[in-house]
Amino acid sequence: MMYGRENVRIPPPAVLKFQSLVVEPSQFLWILWKYPAVQLVAIFVIGFGVWMSTHNDNCRRSLTLPVLCLGALVFLISIIGFLGAWKNNSSLLWIYLIALCFILVSILVFTVLAFIVTNAGSGHHVSGLSYKEYQLQDYSSWFLKQLNNTHNWNRLKSCLVKSEDCNNLSKKYKTPRQYRSAKLTPIEAGCCRPPSECGYPAVNASYYDLSFHPVSTNKDCKSYKNSRSVKCYNCDSCKAGVAQYMKTEWRVVAVFNVILFVILVSLFEKAISRSLCLVCLDLRVFAVKCPSTC
Repeated sequence: MMYGRENVRIPPPAVLKFQSLVVEPSQFLWILWKYPAVQLVAIFVIGFGVWMSTHNDNCRRSLTLPVLCLGALVFLISIIGFLGAWKNNSSLLWIYLIALCFILVSILVFTVLAFIVTNAGSGHHVSGLSYKEYQLQDYSSWFLKQLNNTHNWNRLKSCLVKSEDCNNLSKKYKTPRQYRSAKLTPIEAGCCRPPSECGYPAVNASYYDLSFHPVSTNKDCKSYKNSRSVKCYNCDSCKAGVAQYMKTEWRVVAVFNVILFVILVSLFEKAISRSLCLVCLDLRVFAVKCPSTC
């Protein structure tokens, strides 16, 4: 029995190109779910930045703006990736891949540096007090360089004076006993009072008897004044309190970045594979061999 040759119709190149641009239902659902999820992550990052701004005054917002910018950038990248995957646009996907790699590397580098910079420094317990005292030399050289810079410190000092943190202590703690048992913040402990080694007796939470000769050679003892605009803002202990606050803030952001990095990598893993396939298929004219999964 003779079998005739089947008539096979080969679509023209234009039809093949059109078919390659068609988004399959499974791909459609994947795109519809994956990129909005990334946008939700971006909104979460922006929300974290807003939370930081509402819980800190202008003196302590060193990382608020970078976090907000990071959230906006992740949101923009997710939009570019969505459009690139939706339209199979290799140009958008190139922008998306490069921007994504830049963001992930930047997050990783900042996180590693943040953990290195914040590794040193901690408070010292003082007998009879419920709060810790801080010493500037305990902190990393990067913090020392930033805080010993005259321009930087004058700006921070001016802001701390306006914040009224020290002047509000007498309203919060009515008696010396309440003051001694209070859990002061690093800035309150370092900027609003002289170091305990000076030996000045506290009259109340915002006033010390300076008629006593200091029992310590610490230069902060002579720098402290009861004046609302002076206090211990020129003391190394104040700089140490700010360094401790910055350390805590940087650690929080570093941990947040680790979580963000893991989430972004997990969300973008398939997006990267798909984008690389589309880019690879676009480069076949240059004899680039694409993976079989593409």
